[in-house]
Amino acid sequence: MKAYRAALAHCTRHPVSAADDGMLQTFDDGLLVVEDGLIVAVGAAVELLPGLKPDTLVTDWRGKIIVPGFVDSHVHAAQLDVIASPGRDLLDWLERFTFPAEAAFADGDHATLIANLFLDELLKNGTTSAFAWPTVHKQSADALFAAAHARNLRLITGKVLMDRNCPDNLRDTEKSGAQESADLIAQWHGKGRLSYAITPRFALTSTEAQLHSAGDLLHSNPGVFMQTHLAENHAEIVAVLASFPKARSYLDVYENFGLLGGRSVFAHCIHLSAEDRARMLASASTAAHCPTSNLFLGSGLMDLRTMLNEGLPVSLASDVGGGTSFSMLATMAAAYQVAQLRGGWTPSVATLLYLATLAGARAMGAEAQIGSFAPGKEADFAVLDCAATPLIARRCECAPSLAEKLFALITLGDDRAVKATYVLGHAASVPTKHA
Repeated sequence: MKAYRAALAHCTRHPVSAADDGMLQTFDDGLLVVEDGLIVAVGAAVELLPGLKPDTLVTDWRGKIIVPGFVDSHVHAAQLDVIASPGRDLLDWLERFTFPAEAAFADGDHATLIANLFLDELLKNGTTSAFAWPTVHKQSADALFAAAHARNLRLITGKVLMDRNCPDNLRDTEKSGAQESADLIAQWHGKGRLSYAITPRFALTSTEAQLHSAGDLLHSNPGVFMQTHLAENHAEIVAVLASFPKARSYLDVYENFGLLGGRSVFAHCIHLSAEDRARMLASASTAAHCPTSNLFLGSGLMDLRTMLNEGLPVSLASDVGGGTSFSMLATMAAAYQVAQLRGGWTPSVATLLYLATLAGARAMGAEAQIGSFAPGKEADFAVLDCAATPLIARRCECAPSLAEKLFALITLGDDRAVKATYVLGHAASVPTKHA
């Protein structure tokens, strides 16, 4: 048994509206008790300390804030080398930077190198679970699964499906994509904390035959997930509708092939009609909000407030490399700024933390395992340093509440603010101190 003493903050339930912040629970001087990698108790230190077993090791993180491990619900492992590349918009950025970088993953050694660098970045930033994207190459998915399994991380990934409108060296076929996906499912799905996601890049890069095959794979393999992109960019939407002239909307393309459902995650979802949002809600599909990417590529401002008010499942995502940071603190800050730009609503600390933790757990089908500090859940958590930089230290000294300190860390923080990351109760990453 181990215990960790610090300020604690987590969300205990889903919000009922955008204005609901009652799901946030905090302890100014709290104790998180862990045994065999699982949480056994959470609460005020003064109440829990007397009941600890005599041999319990207590790690004193006072002056820090412990939060559940962050969940990144859409991030491209294969785009690590093109983060901060100046594309004019989504389609230009894909053609000039992303596709050339992804071609390098034909080399298995390169795939392994990047997989390890990618997961190191996640852990350094306090992210313990993710929906991650490799490339069209089977070995890129193998490398990512193997690296995550070695670290005992909860990861959902799958080889990208892409059989048209892409470079020849990144193109599979309906048959090869389906067979390689089936092989990867058999090898990796359900191994440790790993799950498989059927991964058509987006409707524009898959033929009807491949999308039909993707739907068959999803429904013939219970428990697997589906991840793709949706309604990110106006030019993309025009191109998709031209390619599928019978479809009512971009979302309708996916629905026609059976790709909506409670294990389906659609990145971006910026330009959706009310009918599309209703269809996503009815199917329990998740919208992954990617604010830094949407700002960087000029794609638009997602209507988070409306989605939360309608009860549509929404989670938060970095979307590296279109996104500009692996830090979910920075991603929360961007979500706040996007909401401010849309006007009429200011997200609370509770909402921001929820999107980066419990909402992502729901998207992963792992709400019973991760996302909060409820007893019985897996002990994945991050230790946030209220003195990470002189400015953060000063701001936190002036903050009258734990919630305001957490907001300061969200607004000003990055990987320097993550003092340590724990996976199943074990220290997984203690970043090197910055000068």
